[in-house]
Amino acid sequence: MSLSIAKLFEQHFDQKFDLHEQHLNNQMVRVLRTIGYDRNYKRALGQYLYDEDGQEYLDLLSGFGAFAIGRNHPTVVSALKETLELELPNLVQMDVSLLSGLLAERILATTPDNLSKMFFCNSGTESVEAAIKFARYTTKREKIVFCEHSFHGLTLGSLSLNGEQIFREGFGPLLPGCESVPFNDLAALEKALSQKDVAAFIVEPVQGKGVNVPDNNYLPEVQKLCKKYGTLFVADEVQTGLGRTGKFWAIEHWGVEPDMICMAKALSGGFIPVGAVAMTQKIMDTVFNRMDRAVVHGSTFSKNNMAMAAGLATLDVIEQEKLVENSAKIGEEIITSINAMADKYEFLKEARGKGMMIAIEFHAPKSLKLKAAWAMLEAANKGLFCQMVTIPLFKDHHILTQVAGHGMNVVKLLPPLNLTEKDKNWIIDAFDKTIADTHQIPGSIWDLGKNLAGHALKNKK
Repeated sequence: MSLSIAKLFEQHFDQKFDLHEQHLNNQMVRVLRTIGYDRNYKRALGQYLYDEDGQEYLDLLSGFGAFAIGRNHPTVVSALKETLELELPNLVQMDVSLLSGLLAERILATTPDNLSKMFFCNSGTESVEAAIKFARYTTKREKIVFCEHSFHGLTLGSLSLNGEQIFREGFGPLLPGCESVPFNDLAALEKALSQKDVAAFIVEPVQGKGVNVPDNNYLPEVQKLCKKYGTLFVADEVQTGLGRTGKFWAIEHWGVEPDMICMAKALSGGFIPVGAVAMTQKIMDTVFNRMDRAVVHGSTFSKNNMAMAAGLATLDVIEQEKLVENSAKIGEEIITSINAMADKYEFLKEARGKGMMIAIEFHAPKSLKLKAAWAMLEAANKGLFCQMVTIPLFKDHHILTQVAGHGMNVVKLLPPLNLTEKDKNWIIDAFDKTIADTHQIPGSIWDLGKNLAGHALKNKK
């Protein structure tokens, strides 16, 4: 009898959390149970999740951006089924694959004209690792400059470019020669590059942790500084790429041409791990400069047929369903609508972002009663107010969101790009009601806040 995944799923459906407690990261299970996110999802389609009772949830995290076209898109499912049924030769290591060539051609048609070569790997962090190696070999320099509060991945090289200390702590020593500068600070960047010993400056066009959008002149001036000092300009578009910000690539907002673009997440529709680096001809020809160096960098499962087929199908969906345009339109409407609430809600500072990469930031209010309640949460754990927002968004309004980073009062939305007008109104109404509830003291939402503060103080001890 052949293995039946459907039967396994049915027989063990209720054991999900127990299995993870026993064999995987039990702390993640504790987190989910503590904040009430321990749902048993049974089905997913597009931007929606469905639990065992059939309750519909709007997923505004989309697998941290991997499901930009929504979950289980039929076009990608069909492409994967067809690829399996064709019995194609796959990963013939003393060969090159057709599908990877086609996907490379398709991606490069979307990038700036200076980029003409592709390298495929399995994830965003692998794409950053490749960019580090390629930059060092091309420039014959060691140093890499990155931005404070950046996120580039969690393997050792990319972790060395991670601007958040909580991810780095205890994993050192990290890669030598890595230096951080403040994001959106051209003077600091020029000082770091001025010795002409920096191989690459790696930057997210919009920072994922906090959804920090640069000044309009920042990236154009970054490009000029990198050219001036012989440093390669690397755009990490792992999260911002493929329509996320209302442009196919976020760099299009500022008209810049980096020497490399790192990409992953949405590239395969969320089905198969895939990452890639687009680069100039010079970089590719420098790294792979002789026949005996043809395999100097690679990855066993990169360019596998399933990943490449998923990538081709995903690009078709993005184009045919006009998801880049939808991202720009719906995203802007969400940001504008939430900003319109700022005059009536003291806790709300602003909504910001590009396309469907959105931050809703909260800050200390002015009135004494609200200020005292805010201070109580901040004393327990900085950023706790946002947990008091995201939990009722989930429990009462069935919207899945997250805090944008450690120690910050920012809720982050990273939804599928296919949100509808109905979804937009659902989001705006849910935030309106939830933020209104935070201004009612005493109230049930502040009972939740006190419980969260208690857990935070207990964990500190």
